[in-house]
Amino acid sequence: MDPSNDPRVYFAAERTLLAWIRTGITVIGLGFVVARFGLFLQILRHDPSPGSHPGSTLIGVGLVLMGSAAVAMAAWQHIRFCRNLRPEDRPREPFPNWSVWFAATLSVVGIVLAGYILLRSAG
Repeated sequence: MDPSNDPRVYFAAERTLLAWIRTGITVIGLGFVVARFGLFLQILRHDPSPGSHPGSTLIGVGLVLMGSAAVAMAAWQHIRFCRNLRPEDRPREPFPNWSVWFAATLSVVGIVLAGYILLRSAG
């Protein structure tokens, strides 16, 4: 096998992207849990005031946005890396760049989730 035409290079880049997607989903989920933790404390204390724990909401939204940014940056970096590969180094796929589209969609969903958390905590 010609070392300059090794498909393992592309597949390693794909695994790296998917690892970052997994990490981003974890951070987004953690951010959602932290943001809703203030609601949990409110229920435990029988506290009727909706804005009594803004710290957990802000930290949670920050984590959601950080996870979304990590996924978006990983997709961008993957695209940049794949542009440097020759066409014969990339495998022929029925759905090219589906992982990049998935990452971009996940990043947008994370941003929407952050906005939703902020709107629900304000009202």
